[in-house]
Amino acid sequence: MTTPASQEPSVTSYAKKPRLFRPLVGSVAVAGTVLGLLAVVSPASFGDDGDSTAPATAAATAPVAVCSAPPPGQLACQAEVMPDTSATGARSFTARSKAALPDGYGPADLQSAYNIGADVAAHAGKGRTVAIVDAYDAPTVEADLAVYRSTYGLPPCTTDNGCFRKVNERGNAAPLPSVDVSWAVEISLDVEAVSAACPDCNILLVETDFASGINLGNGVDTAVRLGADAVSNSYSGAETTVWDNTATSKGGIPANISSYDHPGVPILAASGDSGYQLDAPYPADLTTVIAVGGTSLTRSDTARGWTETAWGPTKRPSGAGAACSAHVDKPGWQHDTACPGRTVADVSAVADPYTGLAIYDSTPDPGDGLPGGWLHAGGTSAATPLVAAMYVMAGPAAAVKDASGLYAHPDHLNDVAGGASVSIPGSGHECPVTSYLCTSLPGYDAPTGLGSPDGLASLRY
Repeated sequence: MTTPASQEPSVTSYAKKPRLFRPLVGSVAVAGTVLGLLAVVSPASFGDDGDSTAPATAAATAPVAVCSAPPPGQLACQAEVMPDTSATGARSFTARSKAALPDGYGPADLQSAYNIGADVAAHAGKGRTVAIVDAYDAPTVEADLAVYRSTYGLPPCTTDNGCFRKVNERGNAAPLPSVDVSWAVEISLDVEAVSAACPDCNILLVETDFASGINLGNGVDTAVRLGADAVSNSYSGAETTVWDNTATSKGGIPANISSYDHPGVPILAASGDSGYQLDAPYPADLTTVIAVGGTSLTRSDTARGWTETAWGPTKRPSGAGAACSAHVDKPGWQHDTACPGRTVADVSAVADPYTGLAIYDSTPDPGDGLPGGWLHAGGTSAATPLVAAMYVMAGPAAAVKDASGLYAHPDHLNDVAGGASVSIPGSGHECPVTSYLCTSLPGYDAPTGLGSPDGLASLRY
C-alpha cells in the first residue's frame, strides 16, 4: 500500500523510508523494545489565591530527560523535568485560601473540564477497577496517593480498604521489582490522575520487572486476568523497533501483541510526547488500542468554561504524539484520507505540562534535582489514565473492543481545534501546519483525535 503524493504531509516526509504496510494477522501482543514513559514534570509552586490563572508562557531553561541511559536491552523512560521553578502553572480554581492547594489542576478542575462532575457525585465507577501498567517499583506510591487524596478531600484508597492493590507482573504482591526513581514519578502521576477523574474507582497497579515490551505486555495480561475494567499504558516506542526486530517478532509481527487485545476491556496507550513522528508510536498504533493524544487546557469565559487546543512545541521541543503507521493497516472505522495506515490518536485530554496536573511523589530523584514532593506534571501519560478512568466510569465495557465506538459516536466529545502544530522544527519529522496529521483542525486530527471527553456518553460504545 502506498500513499498518493498529493496526500503526503510534506515532500520529503515519507521519502526517507518505504511505506510498507503489513496486515495485522491474528491477535496482537507486545515485543521487547525501547518503550518510553511519557510524563513531563516540573517542580510545583503554590497558588496565590483561589482563582484560576493562565499558565506561564515561557521558562528560562529547556526540559531535561529524567531517565539516564538504560542497560542493554532495556527501555528508557521519556519523562522530562522543567528545572526552572519560576514557571508557574495554572492554579486550581477550588483553592479557598492562599497556598491551600498545590500548583496544577486538581480533581475539581478536571471533573469540570470534562463534564464528569455529576457522574463523580453519583459515585460512577464505584467497585470497578482501573489498571495501571508501569515498569519497576515505586516504593512510596501508596503513601503518596494518601497525601494526594487527603489534600483534595478524596476518600482514602488503600490496600487495607481494598481500593488500592499493587502487584508484580505475575499478579503477586511479592517480590516487587527493583526501584526506579524515574518510573516512580510516572506511577504517581498515573494513580493520582485516576483518582482525580474517578475518586470511587479501585486502582490496580501492575509493576513489571523491566521496561521491555515483553514485560509490559505481560503486565497488561495480568491486569485483565485480575479483573481490570480498563488498562492504562503510559509508554510508547517507535513502531519500527518492534515490527522490524527479528529478535522480538515472528514473521514481521511483534511477538505478543495479543497482550493488547482484550475485547470488553478498553486498553489505552499514550501517543507520545515527541509531536508528529514519521515512526508511529507502539502500542498506540495497534487497532485494538485506544490511542490517547494531548491538549493544552485553560479556563475561559466560554460556555464550557474551558478552552482546549493541541499541545504543541511552542515552549519546548515536545508535543502531543501524532503519526501515520507504516505497519498497521487502517481500520474500517477510521476514515481520514491522508494516511493509508492506522492514524494516531483517537481521543485526547490535557497533556501540556504548563497546564498540567498537580501530583505528589516523595521518592527523591537526586540525579535530576527532584527532592520529592509536589510536582506539576503533564505528558500524554497524564491524558491516558484520565481517559482510562472515564471509560471505567462510563460503565461495563462489554461492547468496547477498540476505538470504533468513538468514531461512531463523536457527538459527546469536545472537538479540539487550534494551537500550534505538533511538528517539531528541526526534528526531521516536519509536517505543514495545513495538515490534520500534525495540526489540530476542526473535525478529526492526529494530535487530538476526535477530541476530548464531554461527559461519558461517547465512551460507552
